[in-house]
Amino acid sequence: MCSFFSEFYGWQYNSIMSRWLGLAFLCWTSLVAAQQKPTEQKPPAQQEQAPPEEDEAEKPKEYSFNPLQADKEMRIGNFYFHKGKFRAAAQRFREATRWNPNFAEAFLRLGEAAEKEKDWSTAREAYEKFAALAADDKRLPEIRKKLTKLPKAKS
Repeated sequence: MCSFFSEFYGWQYNSIMSRWLGLAFLCWTSLVAAQQKPTEQKPPAQQEQAPPEEDEAEKPKEYSFNPLQADKEMRIGNFYFHKGKFRAAAQRFREATRWNPNFAEAFLRLGEAAEKEKDWSTAREAYEKFAALAADDKRLPEIRKKLTKLPKAKS
């Protein structure tokens, strides 16, 4: 019986050790492969570029013709105007005129908001621009009357 156990355990010992040796060989080859550095390729020389603006709020806003954005600004401005927040409304109407410089309604509403804020020079400019853009508007005589009644801008 003693020979049976030694023969059995001898076979098992050889099987386990051969597995460990195989695993050790795989680990060693992976370490050797990891230590070999691939040839480094140098990136092509890049031209000097100006760094991007870090603070997005500091960038000047660029306006291009966008009637959808102008309509959105008008709706928000009308909301503020009806709430009695004329400064915020005037700012939204001004934004609408920047998105669409030919938007006569925005100039009219800007003039009304500026008039409520007692900003006579802005109101005058907005009403004049409205009169230039909407020559056939039915509200034009009323606006011309407002223009004559507005105080002159201080020089």
